[in-house]
Amino acid sequence: MKNPNKLSWSSPRFLSLGVLLAFTVSCGRPGENPRDVQAATDAIRQQIAKYTAALDAADPTLAAEVWLTSPEVSFISPAGHQHGWEEVKKVYDFFGTTFSERHLAARDISVHVLGDAAWAEFYWHFAAKQRSDGAPVQTDGRETQVYRKMDGTHWRLVHVHYSGPPAAP
Repeated sequence: MKNPNKLSWSSPRFLSLGVLLAFTVSCGRPGENPRDVQAATDAIRQQIAKYTAALDAADPTLAAEVWLTSPEVSFISPAGHQHGWEEVKKVYDFFGTTFSERHLAARDISVHVLGDAAWAEFYWHFAAKQRSDGAPVQTDGRETQVYRKMDGTHWRLVHVHYSGPPAAP
């Protein structure tokens, strides 16, 4: 006599379990779907390009298309720690008043997506001219940016932390 609790490959219970398992895996979180992750990665890379363009132009209006313009955002740099959009947008004003020309180039960009949150890491090179005397300025550093997906469609920057290049051992 067969054991009614034993599953065999051809039993209806085993097939139902297989279908349920396949359905569960296919209905994972949107951020886990490779196409969704790639779309998010591409969108964040576009935001980083807009972020550098906003700094190049010293344009807080363009920066507002990248940042979440709320009191929760923050920006940490060697020059200080800004809290909230009202303080963060002053960073763009500072670059505009301090430098007559600006160019921020990001390289080795790495984006990590986890559902509706993501972070990007990259190295940057900044070349500028002092507004006061035209003296050239060049600096290098590294940056981490944290993004949040808003309204299920738009990625917004919520935190930046940047520093100089790593020190030699």
